[in-house]
Amino acid sequence: MQKDFEPHLRNALFPAFIVLFLMWFFYWSDFVFQYDFHQLGVLPKTWSHIWGIFTMPLIHSHQDFKHILNNSIPFFLLTTLLFYSYRKIALKVFVFSWIMTGLGVWLFAKNNGAVHIGMSGMIYALAGFLFTSGVIRQYLPLQALSMFIIFMYGSLIWGIFPTNQHISWEGHLSGLVSGVFLAFIWKQKGPQRPKYQYEIEKEMGIEPPDLEGMYWERVRELEALEQMKAEAEVQEQQPVQQIIYHYVPKESLKTNPLQDVPEIQPEPNPDSNNLNSQKENEAQ
Repeated sequence: MQKDFEPHLRNALFPAFIVLFLMWFFYWSDFVFQYDFHQLGVLPKTWSHIWGIFTMPLIHSHQDFKHILNNSIPFFLLTTLLFYSYRKIALKVFVFSWIMTGLGVWLFAKNNGAVHIGMSGMIYALAGFLFTSGVIRQYLPLQALSMFIIFMYGSLIWGIFPTNQHISWEGHLSGLVSGVFLAFIWKQKGPQRPKYQYEIEKEMGIEPPDLEGMYWERVRELEALEQMKAEAEVQEQQPVQQIIYHYVPKESLKTNPLQDVPEIQPEPNPDSNNLNSQKENEAQ
């Protein structure tokens, strides 16, 4: 899965440097030239400002240095993380986030005569994509990136509410929705969680082994082996019974049937011996 990440950090830094340079160039030009660069922003539902969809993020107020400074650092960091972690789809995510954020402001923001400018909408889009994508992909490096986004920019969530009339909360909300939407659309693209062996076998239609059945079968085999060993030990402890056979050829029995046949001596009867003794005593 390493091929899904940008192997060299400098390649991920380059896009962020280019956009950051353009952003500061427009900020410097606003001081030098007489042209009102605020006209390059988005005026909702006004066709004459529809091109502001493409230029809105590059324009910042020259009266508020904090505006461009506060947007520069998070934009540079989040863009670098995007192009480093999602090398294959980073450019598409960046371009679509740019267009969808501006288009959302133009379509849904309230037209009260104020022009929407600034990179903050893109910051919300990048943060929303990086966080959501890391969660739904369930891939440990991307999940760690999601936790980093929450740790660094978790407080951005309050910017989607209309708490300040000078802040384009519609741009923030539009950017956040765009980033989350793109994370779900392209969840099958880019880096993916490595699959386990059982998941691959399941996709191939291979039934997983019955590990529990194999375990109990092994237990039964061991019990049978122990029983056989116990029976063998019992048999070894019993005295050996020896049976001796005497072989007599068949021809010898025909010529002399009594040959090699042992004489059978009658066993003495103790009752008869006592009777004979009584008779001898009576005779005397």
